[in-house]
Amino acid sequence: MQALRFSRLRRDAVSACIGIGLLKFAAVSACAQAPTASDTTPPSSGTSNDLFVMFGSDFDRPGLLPRGNYNIGIGHTFAFLKKDPFGDELTFGYTYENSGTHGFLDTAFGEHTESVGLMKNFPLPATKRVTGYTWLQTGLTSYTGNLHVENRLDSGLSLGAIIHFNDHNSIWIQESYSKVVTVPWYTTSSIGYTWSW
Repeated sequence: MQALRFSRLRRDAVSACIGIGLLKFAAVSACAQAPTASDTTPPSSGTSNDLFVMFGSDFDRPGLLPRGNYNIGIGHTFAFLKKDPFGDELTFGYTYENSGTHGFLDTAFGEHTESVGLMKNFPLPATKRVTGYTWLQTGLTSYTGNLHVENRLDSGLSLGAIIHFNDHNSIWIQESYSKVVTVPWYTTSSIGYTWSW
């Protein structure tokens, strides 16, 4: 009889040990899966790369002479520039502008610009779907169609809005002021598609 009691006590003790072991395992697993402070911080907004294609119209001064303006480029956001007041994204772009008399189509008289830029992205109040940006650019522009290619310094400032469809697709709308050395200033209204990753 005592052997039977001892056997039951031993079996109960083993069951208790197993139960305690399972509880410890469950507690350790729960702690391992519990989010840490770094896990609960929201992911940083925005992406690190942008490939953009923009179409627009120049309005040359003096007067309002419409001219085609087509832009393609790439940008990269640097985390260490997030607090920089002037910009957090470095860009490189190529712009073709029609300098001829046919408006938006290609002519022999073209203005080809390779530029680098610094873009500052900022949130707009009460919306996450739309953000704003400023964009400083400077580069070398080449006038073609004349007897000799003429190279000039081109600088510009843009203010725009980005409509975000998701993390990868957005539409950029912007207004730009540009000045080429020895040429009257002009503004450009543009809209474009951007792929981000």
